[in-house]
Amino acid sequence: GADLIIRVGDPITILADLADDTQPIAIYASKEVTQEETDVESGLSKRLKRLNIDLDLFWMSTLYHVRDLPFSISKLPVQFTPFREQLEKKATVRALFPSPQQLRLFPGIPAGPLPALTDFGVHPPQSDNRAAVEFRGGETVGLHRVKQYIWEYEFIQTYKDTRNGMLGEQYSTKFSAWLALGCLSPRYIYTEVNRYETERVKNNSTYWLIFELLWRDYFRFVALQCGTRIFKPSGIRHNIHKVWLHNRALFARWSNGQTGIPFIDANMRELTATGFMSNRGRQNVASFLVNNLGIDWTWGATWFERWLVDYDPCSNWGNWNYLAGVGNDPRTHGDQARSFNIPWQAARYDEQGDYVKHWLPELANVPPDRVHRVWDLSPTEQADFGVALGDTYPLPIINPDVWLSKEKGR
Repeated sequence: GADLIIRVGDPITILADLADDTQPIAIYASKEVTQEETDVESGLSKRLKRLNIDLDLFWMSTLYHVRDLPFSISKLPVQFTPFREQLEKKATVRALFPSPQQLRLFPGIPAGPLPALTDFGVHPPQSDNRAAVEFRGGETVGLHRVKQYIWEYEFIQTYKDTRNGMLGEQYSTKFSAWLALGCLSPRYIYTEVNRYETERVKNNSTYWLIFELLWRDYFRFVALQCGTRIFKPSGIRHNIHKVWLHNRALFARWSNGQTGIPFIDANMRELTATGFMSNRGRQNVASFLVNNLGIDWTWGATWFERWLVDYDPCSNWGNWNYLAGVGNDPRTHGDQARSFNIPWQAARYDEQGDYVKHWLPELANVPPDRVHRVWDLSPTEQADFGVALGDTYPLPIINPDVWLSKEKGR
């Protein structure tokens, strides 16, 4: 029954002024871990101390509460697997809080108008009918997605088998956008999965959904432990010897989906058209930028930060650390980043080329067994399939033969 008080501007100034006007016992907020957010927390706390008002911060966002970890943050395992194993053996997920039935609004404070995007000089995004899901904000939409995915369509039963898919809304949960913005709680998802396991079925797929939530937890705890190192080119490992290129022309070809490698281009075009990319796609485009182009991985992480509708600083920058070989990955050694054989990955996860053709209509007539290696088409084949390499579709910006000698699947 309460209204929402809306203000636009510096949160430190606005909240401190509201507190000065109303003299509350405390301001309550969620505890964040990355620098821009913690700078706001610190600045507000200093302002409130002058008013003799507390800033009480509550740990939120993760499945496991930070105080329930079976180790201190300073002793956080450097690899994900021992982290997961210790939590599963020694920690417990806390129960959900009941939703309040009523809230009282402090009297005399005007709610303030709800601003439009145009008030900030931003144009509303154009929807793209090729998108897997139309992401809309708010708890109501997020809860509906959980209900549909788990209970109505029961996609959860096959999640482990489909999670590396590329097309459609059912192959993965798509919960990440609502989790990132706090519209969904990981503990709520955990509770719903446990209820589904009790009332319907328990299998590897139901477990794997929780497994992915643990990855999300891990990256947040890594960010808490490592601080600003997750944003630096040297990464969590503080590898100052790794040399990165800063070639803007190559980066533009990558970011605009013009590399001449169909699997990379399709994913990058989906990102800028919809704000989303599959997990499999994210790993491949990151590997291509880091390993095949040698470009500073922080450029890629920043590009993702700009476009992803499910952007979360901990998961985004943690994953890029991981894939660039400067983070928490047991399969990396020294300067070696995690490298993917892109054509092999494309053939495995987009066997018929449906995903590539969905986002690269200029390749629509190329046969499935050729579309992922379109650079091999002869002039006659290009004419037959309606493709002109270097014209209607770019020539590859690297020599694709680099993957011929790579280990299978990498």
